[in-house]
Amino acid sequence: MDKTRYDRGMAMRRKVLGDDYVDRNINNVDDFNREFQRLLTEFAWGEVWGDDTLKPRDRSILNLGMIACLGKMHEFETHFRGALRNGLTQDELRAILTQIAIYCGFPVAVDCFRTARKVLAENGKS
Repeated sequence: MDKTRYDRGMAMRRKVLGDDYVDRNINNVDDFNREFQRLLTEFAWGEVWGDDTLKPRDRSILNLGMIACLGKMHEFETHFRGALRNGLTQDELRAILTQIAIYCGFPVAVDCFRTARKVLAENGKS
């Protein structure tokens, strides 16, 4: 393990997803998922998200499109929250979801809008 990359990943993970979310995940680490969580933190968050070439808000936009395309609504919800933390506005998020509808299909966009409305309501933004 590269401790510098891991620490950079943990800092970025906390910045994008929030301490509560990360703490819940870390508190659920066990022998079965420990290595997976380390890889996720070190490489997804430390190597990729930690690369300053793209800003976190740009990575959020990319992730929303890719995760929507995969139909992974649990992860979409997590990254939608992250997109809000990364400063995307409701208008920008609406435009992203509309583009998802055209490129990924309306059924996926329906799920995305449903998830987005839930998150926005929980954040007092609906």
